[in-house]
Formats: sequence, C-alpha cells, structure tokens
Amino acid sequence: MISFSRPPIAWLEDIPSFVDGDKNIDRATVEAFGDEWTRFDSFSDGEIDFVAAEYFDILPAEKLKHFKNAIDVGCGSGRWTRFIAKHVDFVDAVDPSEACLVARRNTADLENVRVSQASVNALPFADRTFDLAICLGVLHHVPNTQEALTSLCKKISFGGTLLLYLYYDLSNRSMPYRLLHRASEIPRKIVARLPHNLKNLSCDLLAMFVYVPLIGLAKLTNALSKNLGQRMPLHYYTNKSWNIIRNDSRDRFGTPLEQRFSQIEIENMLHTAGMSNVHFSSNAPFWHCTAVKS
Repeated sequence: MISFSRPPIAWLEDIPSFVDGDKNIDRATVEAFGDEWTRFDSFSDGEIDFVAAEYFDILPAEKLKHFKNAIDVGCGSGRWTRFIAKHVDFVDAVDPSEACLVARRNTADLENVRVSQASVNALPFADRTFDLAICLGVLHHVPNTQEALTSLCKKISFGGTLLLYLYYDLSNRSMPYRLLHRASEIPRKIVARLPHNLKNLSCDLLAMFVYVPLIGLAKLTNALSKNLGQRMPLHYYTNKSWNIIRNDSRDRFGTPLEQRFSQIEIENMLHTAGMSNVHFSSNAPFWHCTAVKS
C-alpha cells in the first residue's frame, strides 16, 4: 500500500478526505455525480465485466497482471476499481464527490483496495507513484482538462501506463448525427440544472422515450445492414442492460459541465502531460486510449 504524501484534512465516515480549495473542479458537476452514483450504486460483476471488455480491449487481463500499484481517478461507484482489483496488486480509488462512499461499500470485500476522497489536481500521493492509472469518463467534466491530465500524469512512474477515456467531438460521425447531438444540448443544459429529484425523473423519461426508441431503430437497421446500423444514434446501447441505459442517460443529461475532444487534441494533451506511445482503440466508446509515461 502506497503511503499518503500528506495527512487527510477530514474524514468522510471512514474515508480519508483530501478535498480542499481545488479551483479546477466544477462544484455543481461534482455534486451531480455524487447524486448520480448514490442512485446508481450497484452493478453486477457480470455487467461490470461486460462493459469493461470494451474499455479494456487495449489493456486486457494478460497486460493488467503485470501492474502492481494502480489508481482509479474519478472512481464513481467503484466498478472499474473492482474490475482491475482482480488483476493488479493494489488499487487506490479516489473521487472528489460523495460517490466515494458508494465505491467504499462496493469494494468492501476487497483487501487490495483503498478509497479516498480527493480531486485530480490534489491527489495525496507522491509523484511517480503508480505504474497504472485509469481515468474513464472523468476529465471532460473539469474546467481545464489539460491541467487535470498533467496533474494526474505526474503520479505515474516512468514507463507506467495510463488508460484514459474522454468524450469525442463526433468528428467521425455524419453531419445529421452531429446536428442531432447538437440539438440534444438544449434539453441537456435545462435538465442538468434541475433539482436532483426532477433531474432524475427527467433522465429516466429521456431513457424511456428517447433512448429506447432510438436503440430499437438501431437494432432494426442493424438487422438489415450492420454497416448502416453501426452509424445510427445510440447503436452503442443495442446490447446494454436497462440499468446501464438509465445510468448513461443520467450521465449524459444530468451533468452541468462536459467537453469533447478530437483524437488529435487528446494526443496533444497527453504529449504535453509527459506521455508517449499513445494508442487509441478503434472501438466504441470513443475515444479511449492508452499512453506510456516517458
């Protein structure tokens, strides 16, 4: 177990808290994720393994087993922590929101996991500590993604690996697809600012009356032509459970701050953060990639 580089400033129940005055977080977004993961607080190991196969296609189990000390930044409910804990020696899971309470509960049976409350710009660990860092679906929700990425990469040891997922800018999609996504920004900005109860209800209604019909259309199109079906909106969810669909509707429409990046922008940010050997997966979700600390 890695020692903390500084003592906690408080305790959240039994979790050490290092949350301080970090300016590179959006408070409303942190609060929204705390509510989201408190609501979507459990996934079966089968669900976790099923989705992990997509994110970890470029970092499979035979590679994971070579890592000793890993960190899961923005761990949320702890589902990815739980996944990699089966393969590496020890995992530190951190999240700035009260989702860390959910992560602690979901990993309580694992002796090689420690959960802390901390933001990416103020991680309580010495530089060059971890030989593996994962950060999936997190840094596009902070005001300055480059600053957060650079801060995270300082904690990776030389030769260590980062698995990163950032929302893509849809540059590989058709114009109608991009226009539909742009139109969805209007309800997203409204729903994201609602009180939690109304936000959760709205996202469930969107899952039922927007996601489900579009997923059904994608399934039908896919049966006629796989090439065309894969281009349909929400095709990604044609094999996903209702729990994941609801969760992702809440994630998409209930988050006040999100940014999107091209492959080139992500690669440039990684190089600026001191990473090299950037490798993008050609599969959804776009874009997830690995990089090596140089």
